[in-house]
Formats: sequence, C-alpha cells, structure tokens
Amino acid sequence: MLQIDRILAPTDFSKHSEAAVRTACELADRLGAELHLVHVLSDVVVPAGPDPMLISSMPPEYYREVEAQARRTLETLCPADWPRPRRVVAEARWGDAVDEIHAYAAEQAVDLIVIATHGRTGLAHVLLGSVAERIVREAPCPVLTIRDKKAR
Repeated sequence: MLQIDRILAPTDFSKHSEAAVRTACELADRLGAELHLVHVLSDVVVPAGPDPMLISSMPPEYYREVEAQARRTLETLCPADWPRPRRVVAEARWGDAVDEIHAYAAEQAVDLIVIATHGRTGLAHVLLGSVAERIVREAPCPVLTIRDKKAR
C-alpha cells in the first residue's frame, strides 16, 4: 500500500502553481501528511551585454534579499481558508529547478510531488521545455501534475 507522509509542492509563484499548491494542501490535509513548499531561485548568470565575458554581478545583499522575499512568499502560500496540513515546511533554494526539486525530494524522503504544468503543446513546448515533464521522468517518487485551466 502506498503510504504518503510527505508531499512536495514546488512553486514558481505563478497562477498555474497556485492550483497545484492548493491541491497539495488538500491532499496533505486529507492524508495527515506534511506539506513541503519549495521555490527554486535561478543562479544562472546572464551576460550584461554583447560580450559574453562581461557578466553582471549583483552585490551579496541582493541575493540575500531575493531569498528572504521568496521565503516570506512561501510562508503565505496556504491561506487560512484552505485545508491545513498537519505541518508545512517552506524552503527556498538556488540552482536548476529540476535538479533542486529532485534533490529536495530525495533528501526529505518525499512520497509524492504535486506540480503545476502550464499545458504548453507543439512548438512552445519544444522551445520552452517542460520542468514538470523532466520532474515526472526523473523523480525519485510518484508525481501528480495539475493543469489549471482557469490560469491560461
């Protein structure tokens, strides 16, 4: 029998993610599971101009503030009128979204990942890729994808 004690809901704070986080809250509440909310901040360095060697560098305070803001946002993702999981853990990480989500799921022995999918098809899917698709393919546990038709 599948035992679900820890549910991971990665979020990019989009409307699409909101539907997945709400579903994860409801599941965690019904199953008596912990809910883990994770937001991954991109640490990709973007060139500051046409010369790829010219890289923009932000002061360390910028990175600390961005991470602190992400943590504050995570703390408010499950409003009081939503179902309440027995415990909510919020985590902000830096790195590649797929790699960090997989690492977190493995580290925390997550039993289920609930993630939003934007539902792109055709050329948009090919060009933009799909974080959700990679998570489904490579995850260390089952994954439930949520497509929010209202957010389109």
